Amino acid sequence: MNTLLKKMMVALLAFGIGQAVWADDVPDLQKILWVAEQGYVPAQYILGVMYADGEGVRQDYAEALKWYRKAAEQGDARAQSDLGLMYANGQGVRQDYAEAAGWFRKAAEQGLAVAQYNLGGMYVQGRGVRQDDAQAVQWYRKAAEQGQAEAQYNLGVMYEEGQGVSTNRKVAKEWFGKACDNGKQLGCDAYRELNQQGY
Repeated sequence: MNTLLKKMMVALLAFGIGQAVWADDVPDLQKILWVAEQGYVPAQYILGVMYADGEGVRQDYAEALKWYRKAAEQGDARAQSDLGLMYANGQGVRQDYAEAAGWFRKAAEQGLAVAQYNLGGMYVQGRGVRQDDAQAVQWYRKAAEQGQAEAQYNLGVMYEEGQGVSTNRKVAKEWFGKACDNGKQLGCDAYRELNQQGY
């Protein structure tokens, strides 16, 4: 049984559905599907992931979208963020940046770092929202403060280039260093470059 299905089986147990409830010949997917259809948000989200990634099922973006939406509409931040990605990338649905930004915002407002990072990117590019570097900095900072390496790097770039904030290469270097510490090679390179320039 793969890791995703193991996690789902733990969630089923938490939902109060033990192994004794199921006949041995009932496949795990049927169990997850049954619980998801009862409105259990973690099961809905896991089904979305399974269909989006083709994990234990045939990859099906339309089906992933359906399950992400069910979980997202019940307030699941991960599902909201993943639904935003599907709209941004046009997976299983017509590409719609405004819809993507709306879902990213819902998840970002709940504190999900990856959604905060993605919303920041939407503001930098002006996709689905009015282009606004100051808003991008705000959302990048929220994600960066949670240790999101991409956001730390991008926040460093914003400070280095004076986008949405006053140019401050010392602060840029700090954020590049944090991104580097979190495994972002571009952060390491940018940190080294600013260090060589005396910042």
